[in-house]
Amino acid sequence: MIELQYSLVIEATTDPTFFGFYSPDLDGFTGTGHSIEDCLYNAKWGMEEHVALLKERSLPVPRPNSTATILIQNERKLESVSR
Repeated sequence: MIELQYSLVIEATTDPTFFGFYSPDLDGFTGTGHSIEDCLYNAKWGMEEHVALLKERSLPVPRPNSTATILIQNERKLESVSR
């Protein structure tokens, strides 16, 4: 079982050896990995480091999400704005 304190979104990219991830619960938290497993490992330890940094800088720390989820999806492309 994977235990994360915050939800995580892992996105596949057009490069099959590269994934990106972020947490919708933890502002500013992002990362990359070469596999889904790599992203999960990096996210678990990265979230702990991110929260420690927020505390160190006396910034607000979101409460852990008791129903944290992990979503794996294709990368969402940013929509261009036509003017």
